[in-house]
Amino acid sequence: MAAAVEFRLPAARKPLAPSLSRGGGGGGERDLVVPGDTITTDPGYMRGHGTYLGEEKLVASVAGVVERVNKLVCVKALKTRYNGEVGDIVVGRITEVQQKRWKVETNSRLESVLLLSSMNLPGGELRRRSAEDELAMRDFLQEGDLVSAEVQAVFSDGAVSLHTRSLKYGKV
Repeated sequence: MAAAVEFRLPAARKPLAPSLSRGGGGGGERDLVVPGDTITTDPGYMRGHGTYLGEEKLVASVAGVVERVNKLVCVKALKTRYNGEVGDIVVGRITEVQQKRWKVETNSRLESVLLLSSMNLPGGELRRRSAEDELAMRDFLQEGDLVSAEVQAVFSDGAVSLHTRSLKYGKV
């Protein structure tokens, strides 16, 4: 004896992305592309991130959604690593304790760095970081600890420098 089963979604499903191919493209424009797909054959478009020119057509170099701003066409990748921007608040895991710094995993392309001088020490008093503080770094944070921090700087190679100078940030 089989019973009928009814499935209901909590909300109506939305399409992945609205149509981005408006107006006179040169055929072949789509919302979702994979590497090697032709985005357009119209020579009037400029190539952006995630695209390259091949045999007088604009071709996707990553899997993602086509984004068009005026005559600039780019492909926003579906899955990427974190690209830090100054002011972002991140949660990361301490992976290594080094001289005057901690290495932090923030799911970015390179490991992030939290300098001893970019951290409020216990007690909250402002003081000069001494050799004793450097020797006691594992007492503050050690491998495996979760830390909340703000992005202080992003270097040209994509590495991220963090700080926990505010009382809002620190060990989680």
